[in-house]
Parts: sequence; structure tokens; C-alpha cells
Amino acid sequence: MAQKKYEQSEFTVKDRRLFTSDGELRAEIAEEPEPPKPAPAPTPAAEQSVAATPAVPPATGKGEAGAEMPPLPTAAEQQAQVDAYQKSSKALDSQVELSGHSAKEFEMTFERFLASLYMTAMLQLGLMRQQGEQPHVDIIGARQTIDTLSLIAAKTKSNLTTTEENFLQNSLYELRMAYVEVTNALARPPQAGPAAGTGPRGK
Repeated sequence: MAQKKYEQSEFTVKDRRLFTSDGELRAEIAEEPEPPKPAPAPTPAAEQSVAATPAVPPATGKGEAGAEMPPLPTAAEQQAQVDAYQKSSKALDSQVELSGHSAKEFEMTFERFLASLYMTAMLQLGLMRQQGEQPHVDIIGARQTIDTLSLIAAKTKSNLTTTEENFLQNSLYELRMAYVEVTNALARPPQAGPAAGTGPRGK
């Protein structure tokens, strides 16, 4: 369908050279109409009227990809959501306590957040695996996770405790080293096995 549409379309290639191969001015160039003159500059009065008109911001902004962004929720809407979320969380904590566990074990802290990203990157590098599964290498995903930690380090600079900063920097160091080792291993050509007839013979 695309090829058919392309065949039906018409276009012309126009020679824009000023002179022929003999050095003469081409007749088409001499006969070309003059380009349209630019519109006259606005008068000072018009400029003042434009400047006096206040710019009205759009109701919705656009993200980096150009997609329309929804309007921000109001303060009342945000508070209502916070209250509803906390109520649901308390109900869940009660169920956890009844099961014999402490709800504190499942609270999200900054160190646990970093640890989850660290574990994700190690799984993506194939250096760790889920129980009962084979290691799987996702080198692009690993790089994105490591870059996420780097972004967190840049955005939280001078805003972390000593323990948090050490945990973050150590995690980044280990993951970057592991990433380099894995990418170097993947870049190596596969080693050839022993040639036929050269292996050990059974008795």
C-alpha cells in the first residue's frame, strides 16, 4: 500500500544551478520571479498593544515527549488522597500484625529503596538469580538501573546522612565494576573447544 501511494505521488526535481556547463546564465534563473518581499515591521503602537496583552498559561502543560499533562490536583484533593492512603495502610498493617509479623519490617526506607535497585541491577547483570530460575542478562536494563542510582546520587547530593551516602556510593561502585566485567565478558569472542581427536581417551 505504501509503495502504491509512493508511485502515485508526483514530484519534480528542479535544477538550481545558476550557470550551464558552458558558463552561461540559465534562462530559467533569469526568468524566475522575484522572491516575495517581507511583511513590513509592526508599528510601535502595534508592538505596545501586543506587549500589553498578558500571556495566559495553558491549562495543561506538556511533558518532554510532547504529550499533554493533566492539571495538578488541588490541595484539598491531595489531602483527601493522603488521608485515604494512610487509612488503607493502617488497615494493612493491622493484618500484618495479626499474621505474626511486624509492620516495621515492610516500611520503606531510603536504604531499602537503594537496596532494591542494587538487587535489581545484580539480577539484570546475571550475577544473581531468583530461586529456581536460571540467570538472565539484561545489560540495557542493568545500565538503566545503574544510571538511575547515579541520578539519585546527583539529585540528593548534600542531603543524605553519612550512612545513606556511604550505602549509595558503595552500591554504585560495586555495580559499575560488575557492569564493566560483564560487558567485557560479553564482548570477548567465544573460545573454541578442543579439536577433534585431541581430547583424553577413555581406557
